[in-house]
Formats: sequence, C-alpha cells, structure tokens
Amino acid sequence: MKATEAKLLSFLQKSPQFVIPIYQRTYSWTEKQCQQLWHDILRAGSSDAVVVHFIGSIVYVEQGLSQVSHQAPLLVIDGQQRLTTVALLIEALARALGDGEPVDGFSAAKLRHYYLSNPLESGDRFYKLLLSQTDNASLKAVIKNTELPKEPSLRVTQNFDQFSKLLAGQKDDLAVVCRGLAKLVVVDIALSRDQDNPQLIFESMNSTGKELSQADLIRNFILMGLEPVPQTQLYEQFWRPMEQDFGQEAYGTQFDSFMRHYLTVRTGDIPREREVYEAFKDYSRTKPVRDAGIDALVKDIRAFARYFCALALGTEQEPALSLAFHDLRELKVDVAYPFLLELYHDYATGTLSVADFNAAVRLVEAYVFRRAVCAIPTNSMNKTFATFGKALKKDSYLESIQAHFLQLPSYRCFPTDDEFRRDLHTRDLYHFPRRSFWLRRLENHGRKERVPVDEYTIEHILPQNPDLSVAWRQALGPDWQQVQERYVHTLGNLTLTGYNAEYSDRPFAEKRDMNGGFKQSPLRLNAGLGLLDAWNEAAILERAGRLAEQALTVWAAPKLDATILATYQPAKVPVSGGYTIDDHPQLLTPSLRKVFEAFRKEVLALDPCVSESFMKLYVAYKAETNFVDVVPQAQRLRLSINLTFAEINDPKGLCKDVTNLGRWGNGDVEVGLKSLDELPYIMGLVRQSFERQMGDGGQS
Repeated sequence: MKATEAKLLSFLQKSPQFVIPIYQRTYSWTEKQCQQLWHDILRAGSSDAVVVHFIGSIVYVEQGLSQVSHQAPLLVIDGQQRLTTVALLIEALARALGDGEPVDGFSAAKLRHYYLSNPLESGDRFYKLLLSQTDNASLKAVIKNTELPKEPSLRVTQNFDQFSKLLAGQKDDLAVVCRGLAKLVVVDIALSRDQDNPQLIFESMNSTGKELSQADLIRNFILMGLEPVPQTQLYEQFWRPMEQDFGQEAYGTQFDSFMRHYLTVRTGDIPREREVYEAFKDYSRTKPVRDAGIDALVKDIRAFARYFCALALGTEQEPALSLAFHDLRELKVDVAYPFLLELYHDYATGTLSVADFNAAVRLVEAYVFRRAVCAIPTNSMNKTFATFGKALKKDSYLESIQAHFLQLPSYRCFPTDDEFRRDLHTRDLYHFPRRSFWLRRLENHGRKERVPVDEYTIEHILPQNPDLSVAWRQALGPDWQQVQERYVHTLGNLTLTGYNAEYSDRPFAEKRDMNGGFKQSPLRLNAGLGLLDAWNEAAILERAGRLAEQALTVWAAPKLDATILATYQPAKVPVSGGYTIDDHPQLLTPSLRKVFEAFRKEVLALDPCVSESFMKLYVAYKAETNFVDVVPQAQRLRLSINLTFAEINDPKGLCKDVTNLGRWGNGDVEVGLKSLDELPYIMGLVRQSFERQMGDGGQS
C-alpha cells in the first residue's frame, strides 16, 4: 500500500479513469452529505485561514496492465461517493459559469476537460468516472447534457439538481466555490494487487460520508474475492436482479432488514442489527454452506429475496396472498418475516398449498392484532416467530401451525375469544397506531367488491368535542360527561364516512337523516344506524357487541379438536424431582429466609410465565429456560445469572465472571445477595437476563 496526500483536483487531472467495480454499492449520498460538502467548500473558499480541507481517502488498485496507447483504469475500492458527488458538483459549476472564468483554471471547458473527461478518447474511455448499472448511464447523461435514461438513478439526478440550485443561489460569487474546490485534499491510497488484501482494507476503512450498510459489506464480501469473469456472472445472474426487484429506494432502506431475516431463517438466531455482516460471514463459513459453494449461497439469497419482495414490497401476483401480505404490511408485522419467509419457501417449492399458506398468514395477522388490542407487550414476539419453524410438521403443515399457536405459553399466548372480545369493547381504538387497518378489515371482510376505505375519514358518532351541545347532553343523560369520556374513542362509537365535515358535531338525528347521512350510507360499518332513534350508552354498547362478534370472525383464533391438539403436546419432564424448600436447610434460617422470600416475590412478579423449580442443590427460575438460579449458602444467596459476562451491565462491579468454571446454575455471571438493601440493585441485574431471554435485549 502506498498513501500520499494530494489535492483532489490535481489527483483527478492526472488519473486516467476511475471504474467502480460491480461489487460496490450504488451511489447513495443523500442531501445531507451533499449539503455538508457544499458548506465545507464555501467555508474553505471564503477564508484565507483555511489552507486545505480534507474530505477523506480514495483507495484504488490498477485494473490491469497498462497498454501502450493508454493507461490502465483505476478500480476504486473506497471513495466512490466522494468522486461521484464532486463530479456532479463540477458539472453543475461548469454550467453555472457559462463563458466566465472567475478563478484562473476554472472555466467550463477546463473543468470538463481536466476533471470529468478524457477529451481525446471515445466510448467509455471518454469519461473520467465510470459507475455501475443505472448510476453510470445517469452520470454520463449529466456530463454530456443529454436525455436521462428511462429509469434514472435517483441519487445522481437529485444531487445534481441540488447542486444546480445551490450554485444558482451563489451566482454572484462563484469564485468562492472555485477556491473551495481547489482546497479539497484527499489521501491517495494505491494498492498492490500482489501484496494488499482489498477486502480487509475495505472493512477497516473509516471514511467520511455515508456509512456502509450491512448489505453493502455482504455484497463486497461475496464478490470482491472472485476473479472478474465469475464475479460478473454471479452479479448479473443473481445480485443485480435482487437490486432491480427491490428498486433503488427499497434496496437502500430494506435490504439490510431482509438479510437479517434471511439469516434468522437459516440459522435460527436473530442477528443484532449492526452485526448482520459478521453473522453472515460466520454462516458462510459453516461446513454445509462452504461445501455447497458460493454460487449456491447467492442463489439461495436470491430466492429468499424474491419471497421478501412479495411479502414486504407488494410484488406478489397471487390475488389472495397479495391481499393478505398487504394487510400484514399495514399492521407492520416485520417480526414475523423470518417465519413467513420459511412458509413462502415451502409454498414456492410445493410443500405448502396456497390455501394453507393464506390461512397461515391470516393466523399471523390475527395473533399480532389480538395481542395489540389486548395490550400484551411485544418484547417476545421476534423470538416467537424466529423459532416457530421448529414446531412445524410439514406433512400436516397448517394443523401444526394452529397447534403451536394454541400451545404458546402465557406470555406469548394467542388471546382467546373472551379476552379479545372484552378488550375490543373498552380499548381506545381511535388512537390505535394503525386504526385505518382495523376499520378497513371490518368493512371489507368477505367482500369481492372492496370499499376504498382510504377515501373516507373516521367519524365519532358521539362527538369528541368536550363542549357537547344541549341536544347531545340530553340524549346521553345526566352522566353525559362520564359516558363521553368512557366510550367516545371505543369500537361502538367509531365508523367511517365521506361526510365528516358535514356531520361535524350535529345531533344524532341530523347525522342520520341528512343528505349522505347514516340512512343512506352504503358502508357495512354503518348498517343499522339509520334505524336507531337515539345514540346513547346502550346504543354504543349494542353496536360494540355486534362489531366485536364480527371481529372474532375477521381475526379468528385457531381451533383444533382436543384429541388432535393432544398429539402435539410435548412430553412432560419433571423439573423439580420432588424437592421443596425444606430440602434447603440454609433457606430455613430466619435471616436468609427473609431475603429469599423477598427475592422470589420480585422474580415471580416479573411475568406470569416465570416458574420456580426446587432442584436438589439450587432453585431455578425460568421463562423459556433458566434465567437465574439461586444456590443457598450459609451466609448468602449465590445467584447464577444466565448471561455472558460481556452482556451484563453492572455499574457497581459486584458480578463475578465464572466463564468455564464449574458451578451449579446456568450462565457466566455470579453475584451474591445477603440483605434486603441489596435487592433493588440485584433485581436490576436479574431483569437483564429475563429481558434478554424474552427477546427485548437488543435483538429487535
């Protein structure tokens, strides 16, 4: 490696051509990064005190041996974003200058001939910078000032337009921009093909600008080490079609999430958001993946990317599935994607029928929506779906999904009809995060001719205005304030209308009888309103009951015969071996018994799912598995917390690392509990293990 400091413009002028290899991400700088560069240039250009302004490094390797007639292009390993952005700014400046030359060397012709093109060359050799795919055609069109391609690069066109506008605002003093550009400095880093590892250098770069995504790193990891021919084949056959399926915007915003879901399906573990690349490298190095080869791995990613686009981006062609996926997207059920990707794979390969797949998707929707209405915390949902595939019996696919839903433990349970019905009556559904979702589903359930709910607004039949009219107060009775406060945002009082402004706070009779009123409404949600004489507490409750029963059908719970469900029951394994507290004499001493009783009360209060098991030598507290174990000792309780020592947050430094040491209990963290005064802090440590197990420890 050879690194030297260089003025950016001089570096551009002497370099024959920069080529962005296919494994690099597309051009991705946003308005934010362009604005920062613009302000840096203006600051440098307007102050003599600023001699130079450093903007990062350009790392490259020669593409091949130089020819007699021309120098070899430089293959850019790092620096594409800066090179492209500066090229866009220089072209915008050239157009803004017209025939002027405010600073020596800064005329339109010189800018283009020195820094944007090789004027004596033709074809691709004419351009100083060659990008990849859509970016390349768009940049060429900008530099040549010709018509943009049919599907232009969004970032290239948007950023060029932005610089054009900024320069128009600076037209009275373009010399500042010229002087600022002249002060830009980079580190020129030339790599040797024989001695340097571009992938390691790429990973270790800490460049300015927009941070590389996890997907960028994964693509580079896959493609960078290949020879040019297989590299191009792999990219064009598999990776480029994925980029096209996602589209420019979604590839930048959702491909990282897709890779995280893909790895969850393939490994059973949920990578942390910023560790997807490391998880992918580990997965790619497992023996089955290595043995299958890189082509098989990328082909598999390509298949799952197609499934993801159908689920998350609306590309599904099968009508019933397309509608079911649309509903999931509106409900924002991203945590279920690993499970749904596995189902889609089995559907695509013929193991799962379209009818059963659709039924399974609707069960996922019902599970998530019921839990939201019943205000059940979501912190275990990602782990629920990440491990769901282990419960599948693919010879009785849908039945096994129904059985698993019905057997989920208390903290993950599928809310029953009674629980769902009860909370639907009382829940504030107006401020529900996705209120249009449930209204649309209720209105359109079973319809072939669907009502475009987006064209309507939500109507409070009983107005939410606290200053109710006399007519409304009389209709509600002497307790009108309590009735309004209790029911105004609930299921029974909410509906849809296209006449929200006309209805306003009118009395019910006027809303019912006016032109476009409830009597004339074609919406199912308004069925029966035109027949009522009054709108009061009884009417609200009656309608809520009717809609709640309908909701039980729309978001139906799984139902299996008890004899069938029994076949899915796991074999019961005795957990305590018949031991009780009496088998631990240390806990029977007054001082330690008091501490233990306070501790167990706090632990069991964490969640209804927590169980207590007395073992021969310790006491185990479990959610899915042990998260803390208590070993009674003569003067204290020794707690084994089921976390790695690196995971525990222990500001007081009380915990001991017992990794690889023989101990009763689970986990690598040990801490003692002697007195009630220590209990609040100790519970903070225990809670970390519980929340980690429940899926709320940084996995989401």
